[in-house]
Amino acid sequence: MEKQHTIRKEASFSGIGLHTGNLTTITFKPAPPNSGITFYRVDLPDRPGIQADIDHVVDVSRGTTIGLNGVKVHTVEHVLAAIAGLGIDNLAIEVDANETPVGDGSSVPFMSTLKKAGLVKQDAERKYIEVKEPVYYKHDDITLSVLPANELRLTMTISYDHVAVGTQYASFIITPETFEKEIAPARTFCFLRDVRMLQEQGLIKGGSLENAVVIGDDAILNEDLRFPDEFVRHKILDLLGDMFLLGHPVKGHVIGVKSGHAMHVKFSQEIKRVLLNGHARRDTTARAKGGPALDVNMIMRVLPHRFPFLLVDRILTYEPHKRVVGIKNVTVNEPFFQGHWPTMPVMPGVLIIEVMAQVSSVLVFNEEGEPRRLAFFLGIDNARFRRTVVPGDQIVVEAEMVQLRRNACRVHAVAKVEDTVAAEADMLFGLMNPPSSIKTERKLPAGSAL
Repeated sequence: MEKQHTIRKEASFSGIGLHTGNLTTITFKPAPPNSGITFYRVDLPDRPGIQADIDHVVDVSRGTTIGLNGVKVHTVEHVLAAIAGLGIDNLAIEVDANETPVGDGSSVPFMSTLKKAGLVKQDAERKYIEVKEPVYYKHDDITLSVLPANELRLTMTISYDHVAVGTQYASFIITPETFEKEIAPARTFCFLRDVRMLQEQGLIKGGSLENAVVIGDDAILNEDLRFPDEFVRHKILDLLGDMFLLGHPVKGHVIGVKSGHAMHVKFSQEIKRVLLNGHARRDTTARAKGGPALDVNMIMRVLPHRFPFLLVDRILTYEPHKRVVGIKNVTVNEPFFQGHWPTMPVMPGVLIIEVMAQVSSVLVFNEEGEPRRLAFFLGIDNARFRRTVVPGDQIVVEAEMVQLRRNACRVHAVAKVEDTVAAEADMLFGLMNPPSSIKTERKLPAGSAL
């Protein structure tokens, strides 16, 4: 049983804020068990407090700002990363201005201050957010997902159209030792071409080569980097700090691609919605009306596909030549995840289409529920992919017959994950007589659930 931790004594660190340029002293103080992390603005009357909570995020402009009742603390992510990386659960944090000090642009100043204060165990069990099912967030080409795991692993890929950065990848299991050596020293960074824009927005008033890595048009302006891949390591640092706003450490494998503060916050809100607020994945099977479902054993009697290409787990409802609903449960054991992609498993779009096609092929069963004809792909139109599919998702395919002829049919199919459209397409099938080996062992009543 792991115990919660706080610090043995108070400790302080002073410096200027990265964005405001304000001189700030941050003071860490011990806090009782189960109190979490709270920031106090001691420069204001009554010392208003702001709990470090994902619901208190009020701005993500080149940093994470928390606020409550009009009181704000800017740029908390590097502080929270140090707290999370060291395994601290409870702290009272006093700041005498509206932003934490930037230090050298990394988490090292906060980590060193906390280590000097000393860590102490508390008489309370540490609470984790344990990932029992995958949670996924996507916006354009930015993706974040968390998969079940026994510890916290952070994996990140970044890609910039700049010779000094390019594409970088890193993955670490987060422990105090790993954090101190591999992640905490990584500094924040920005492109020289963005400096004027940020200044016009009232940001980086305290920024300099002393507290950030600045990337010029052709080269890095700083003398050297602390790691060859310092940029992606700092993104992992930011992700660790932003996710600690969930209130407890996470046990899971978090995989990010091209993400930043805004997406970290939205992703954490999705984790809270799914894992902490009791949101349950829709039980589509239980919602099916009619008789028993057509399970995978029966499906194998009526469809010719076999491992590894049978991509339908159950048919839920079926109306001959009109409508069919089927599901595919996606697991990390799918053979295609070995190469697409090992570090960020995403189901190939062509296989989502194949799921849709296999479910749609049931439409050509006759009124007695016998597959007297097989549907073969002839063409596809208006295919659109709305979101990616990852391990743990359940694909629900709804297919309707658009046009039926003697030797061909056109079908419109939609694939959904948790009521969100993942893909849709119009598909054209040719109809052929099946081999004699494909026969059903029972007849399916028309219009019923299969």
